[in-house]
Amino acid sequence: MTESAGAQGGSKTSLSIKEIQEILPHRYPFLLVDRVLSMEPGKRIVGIKNVTINEEFFLGHFPGNPVMPGVLLLEAMAQVGGLLLLSGRPDPKAHVMYLSGVDKARFRRPVVPGDQVVFTVDLLADRHGLVKVKAEARVDGQLCAEAELMSSLVPKGDR
Repeated sequence: MTESAGAQGGSKTSLSIKEIQEILPHRYPFLLVDRVLSMEPGKRIVGIKNVTINEEFFLGHFPGNPVMPGVLLLEAMAQVGGLLLLSGRPDPKAHVMYLSGVDKARFRRPVVPGDQVVFTVDLLADRHGLVKVKAEARVDGQLCAEAELMSSLVPKGDR
């Protein structure tokens, strides 16, 4: 994790792709977070995904009119939320987050090649390994998708 001085004298925590890969078990083509811009441990995280025409899913998802699948936007929001929770643990590699529920999911505008999606995830509840977050995906400040996501924090190796 890298820290630098924030605009108002506080600290801003960010994660590079290498640091993200040390925390999340996902790999290409299922790693859907390119960088974490800022994080308030236990509260909020902001991450990004650069969407390119080279993404595998564009081969079959509306060929000729490529649109990022909504389910992948949900997965990306869940991964950013997982980074928020796992990065605050003493040994993030010892646990994995499993998506266990989706509420209030809405898709507002399509995400297309060339877009940079900014994910903002706020922690709503963290009780005994059950986590609830509010997540938003935006492109150029416009809301693309939003949802409340529930996840379970499970020690690696357990089901």
